[in-house]
Amino acid sequence: MIDTIEQRACQLAQYIIENKATVRGAAEQFGISKSTVHKDLQQRLPQCNKALYLQVREVLDLNKAQRHIRGGMATRKKYKGS
Repeated sequence: MIDTIEQRACQLAQYIIENKATVRGAAEQFGISKSTVHKDLQQRLPQCNKALYLQVREVLDLNKAQRHIRGGMATRKKYKGS
């Protein structure tokens, strides 16, 4: 179990950086909501570890730039079946 909120925020950031994970994937992995992941990474992490925040910000910005592509692929898979 994670002891403090700050430790959870750091662990979330490390998980996202190492696995190039999305917010949704990290939330599922840690068993918390997407809004909690966002709050931890956007508000709490910059206060306790600015360098880690900047690294995770790069991954999240890349995910945001690519989300329309992933959404299109999911729709294609849904209707084509492959």
